[in-house]
Amino acid sequence: MTRGVPQADGSIRAEAVMDVSNVASSVLHMAELPLDANVQFMTVMATKMPFIARG
Repeated sequence: MTRGVPQADGSIRAEAVMDVSNVASSVLHMAELPLDANVQFMTVMATKMPFIARG
């Protein structure tokens, strides 16, 4: 993905990426919650990703 993937307009561009430690930190946060608390929704994504659920 960092080398480039086909885009909707036919061009090849690198996709936005992020450090996997951000995802690990989010999972750890959910795991450390008390049993009477819950995270119903959480979206962790690269800040320069243009669309959610694209492709």
